[in-house]
Amino acid sequence: MTGDLPRPNLPPLSLHVPEPKFRPGDAADFSDIVVPPAGEARRPDTAAAADSFHDLAYTLVRVLDDDNQAVGPWNPRLNPDQLRRMLRMMALTRAFDERMFRAQRQGKTSFYMKCTGEEAVSVAAAMALARDDMCFPSYRQQGILITRDWSMTEMMNQIYSNKGDRLQGKQLPIMYSVKDHGFFSISGNLATQYPQAVGWAMASAAKGDTRIAATWCGEGSTAEGDFHSACTFASVYRAPVIFNVVNNQWAISSFSGFAGAEATTFAARAVGYGIAGLRIDGNDALAVYAATSWAAERARTNQGPTLIEHFTYRAEGHSTSDDPSQYRSADEASEWPLGDPIARLKAHLIAIGEWDDARHAAQDVELAEMVRAAQKEAEKNGILGHGLHQPLDTLFDGVFEEMPWHLREQQAQMLAEETASGRPWDRK
Repeated sequence: MTGDLPRPNLPPLSLHVPEPKFRPGDAADFSDIVVPPAGEARRPDTAAAADSFHDLAYTLVRVLDDDNQAVGPWNPRLNPDQLRRMLRMMALTRAFDERMFRAQRQGKTSFYMKCTGEEAVSVAAAMALARDDMCFPSYRQQGILITRDWSMTEMMNQIYSNKGDRLQGKQLPIMYSVKDHGFFSISGNLATQYPQAVGWAMASAAKGDTRIAATWCGEGSTAEGDFHSACTFASVYRAPVIFNVVNNQWAISSFSGFAGAEATTFAARAVGYGIAGLRIDGNDALAVYAATSWAAERARTNQGPTLIEHFTYRAEGHSTSDDPSQYRSADEASEWPLGDPIARLKAHLIAIGEWDDARHAAQDVELAEMVRAAQKEAEKNGILGHGLHQPLDTLFDGVFEEMPWHLREQQAQMLAEETASGRPWDRK
């Protein structure tokens, strides 16, 4: 050894830094993405050993073909009423997003996140789960609450942090918490919901319950330690949990390569943990429904966890604080080879004679009016842009079941200082 001197007979080491394929101004070309024919992927028995279908972590489970027909062993064979409800809930989620996005731009709230192009990931999955299964979402699964018929006005109250907000303005807008609808509190700290979901699922199994847990994260969050801790516990204890990895190609401004997409699929992470792994077309609502139903049956029959990679695309910015034109090609969304989940399910219903363009247009008008009416009702409780709507002393509520003495002292001190200042907080 010669200290820090390089070995002259070896080439110098180099570091690989992932780079997205397209940048602003580039033409998007997704021709390298392999899209297998719909119906080609096999469907194992739900009791099959996880190591007997590793191939499903590397392909793409698809149901809707190029002729808008549902084909193959993963076809869930939903009846027309179920298909129409699925379409309606996805369209309602998009209508809700559009109006709340405009509300943020109008200064009525500080923040919003749309799920445009990803509606199937939450809506179809929610339809496949039992209503009392517990969902541990990330921040782009508002479709779960909408599909479970939670009040849009209540959702808007939370977004506006107004006097009707059940969370008393203590959560960032869109970070809902609705225990009675099986929707665990959203956290802005990425992937925390993964070990929480596993813990809940383990508790359900320990109690001999029949409810399972499902959790969602983006592909970027799979680089978090919480993701891997959750997979370890779920694998060891065969927890009845479904891991959903929403691979929408982008974190806020860094592409999926920084989370490992250049090396292999995200579903392949299941292989290393010895759990079931599926990679599915996340813009195919029927594939999402079928995969979730299959994974739920595995969980309920004590076959253990399943990791589902939803291969999709974030059509909009990460949030209202993001400008995707600064880091990606302008035509990526239009060139995405798997299309739009709403358009694809609509085309399927039309192809089987159970829908038409006129009914769809009428439904869009109806849903837009429903969302407008919900917004009008929510805004009676105030909007975030008009200041504080919660009594100031509620700042200390919800931390402990019974407020300890030191917080009572701090609360009293705060209120005394507020009174002494002569400028009490706005409590409209």
